[in-house]
Amino acid sequence: MLGEKRIKEITDRILTLSEADQTEVVVLGTDSYLTRFANNIIHQNVSESNVEVRVRAVLGKRVGVASINSLADEALQKVVENAITVARFQPENPEFKSLPEPVPIPPAEGFVERTASYAPEQRARGVKAICDQAAAAGLNAAGAFSTAAREIAVANSLGIFAYHPSTLATLTTVIMGEDSSGYSFAASMNVDEIDPEALGREAVDKALRSRGPVEIEPGEYTVILEEYAVTDMLFILDYLGFSALAVQEGRSFMGGRFGEKIVGDNVTIWDDGRDPRTVVLPFDFEGVPKQRLELITSGVAKGVAYDTFTAGREEGKQSTGHALPAPNTSGPLPINLLMATGEATKEDMLRSTERGIWVTRFHYTNPVHPLKTVFTGMTRDGTFLIEHGEITRPLKNLRFTQSILEALSNVEMIGRESKLWVDDWSGLVGVRAPALKIARFNFTGVTEF
Repeated sequence: MLGEKRIKEITDRILTLSEADQTEVVVLGTDSYLTRFANNIIHQNVSESNVEVRVRAVLGKRVGVASINSLADEALQKVVENAITVARFQPENPEFKSLPEPVPIPPAEGFVERTASYAPEQRARGVKAICDQAAAAGLNAAGAFSTAAREIAVANSLGIFAYHPSTLATLTTVIMGEDSSGYSFAASMNVDEIDPEALGREAVDKALRSRGPVEIEPGEYTVILEEYAVTDMLFILDYLGFSALAVQEGRSFMGGRFGEKIVGDNVTIWDDGRDPRTVVLPFDFEGVPKQRLELITSGVAKGVAYDTFTAGREEGKQSTGHALPAPNTSGPLPINLLMATGEATKEDMLRSTERGIWVTRFHYTNPVHPLKTVFTGMTRDGTFLIEHGEITRPLKNLRFTQSILEALSNVEMIGRESKLWVDDWSGLVGVRAPALKIARFNFTGVTEF
């Protein structure tokens, strides 16, 4: 960790070096640690420290971006020169107005020292708790336990300087049998909130109960989706249409529907980068403070995420604090997504289901039709038949092709607890959601396992 003072020196140096009309600097520093395991043993323990400096240079209506991961002064000079060179060769963008002006950013806590200083021996003890359970049941455990400390800073020539340190711990495991598997995952800024032994029990139990799966005919079924499946589905929905750029380009399901009911009355989804139940980040990658953003409230389409550029394309709009690092083709995006919980337990959902399918999680999900929010994928790591309010037998995995908005229009019960999923690429995008009972969900194929 470089610390706020050192990073401020770096950003000040770059702003001094730049001769562009406007300049923005984003510094991303990460100390990450990872313990991987397979076949009930640890096979890899690694650590990495890295810092990335991204410079955005503005020359009139031309914008260029360059990045580097060296802090040597000659490297900083070079990255500034590269960004300006890129800008010179860009076509003018008549819709570009300006980088943002500084706005006060209320502080938010996202750094837990316990996570930052967590030792490899401690991760190994957590992994051992999982592997011992798997071995005792005649199963094989694989997965990863990671901890990270990161710092993000944004500065620009108009006076912005924002700095935020944070931590994140994640633990994921897949427990395999000859014809069965189980899964569990947890993420938190505080590593002490992750219970490896409980995660091991969850995954082992699924692997044992899913032995000897049978086939079932594809078709439309009532489903109980565990939190793992729901967070995956909401991430796809986020990507498909919660960006102002997607609306402006006519490829969002939200376009032209603000104020209309698009899902069930019992569904509320919002984004809040300051909510401690997610991965806290109080400002975006332009240094604009994040605010709670209502996306869908009681089934009604309310809003989408804006950055400075997309807000400048519409009269009276302002950035909602959802810019991603430039350049990107996605535009602004909510990265702290939450869905409101309900009053049901998963046991309540099960007892109320005459016939249906229990889904632990999805795998290999991909969008099919953005405007109709159709996505496809497969079930994985615990799929079960429900009959007369009980799980009666494990099922071979199924392929589904389903409109997300249609699924959210048929939600019968919502779990009273929620879980956090965090993407394993950036560690910045988080979705927290409860389990759902959905009246109709379309399965289109079966697998051999």
